[in-house]
Amino acid sequence: MLLYLDANALVKRYVAEPGSTEIAAIVNQAELVGSALISRAEVAAALAKAVRVGALREGGAWDALKTFRRDWPDIVRLPISEQVVARADNLAWEYGLRGYDAIHLAAAAVWQEALRQGIVLASFDRALWTAGAQIGMRVYPADLPALLARWKTNKPQGDERGDQTQTR
Repeated sequence: MLLYLDANALVKRYVAEPGSTEIAAIVNQAELVGSALISRAEVAAALAKAVRVGALREGGAWDALKTFRRDWPDIVRLPISEQVVARADNLAWEYGLRGYDAIHLAAAAVWQEALRQGIVLASFDRALWTAGAQIGMRVYPADLPALLARWKTNKPQGDERGDQTQTR
């Protein structure tokens, strides 16, 4: 299986939070894991923000960032070309996506077309996940709305240790 991770899903590989268990499971099944080149900056920004808002301790976030940077060369880094941006322009308009979410969806779609085989789009962003399904991509988790509802009602699910970084 070929797996595309948006930046939100990618962060869950390095920080224990809701969805981390699910991402670890699907990454272990993947032959290749890809993400848009912009994910490198998005992951660093997300970790820095988590420290600023008190969701992570600085040491834990720094360890997560170092692990991510070590793993980055093993991720298929999809370029942000004019073709991807033009596709994102259309996707943002048609599906009401935010800019970087449209870039992620466009990058995943262009990758899928280039490989001529299906990929799985992993995202915990409802709008991106829905748009991915609407354009015919396989999406992960299979039932994101139910998963988000379960998390909202605080029913225990998987590894939700909050402030601790994940060991891999």
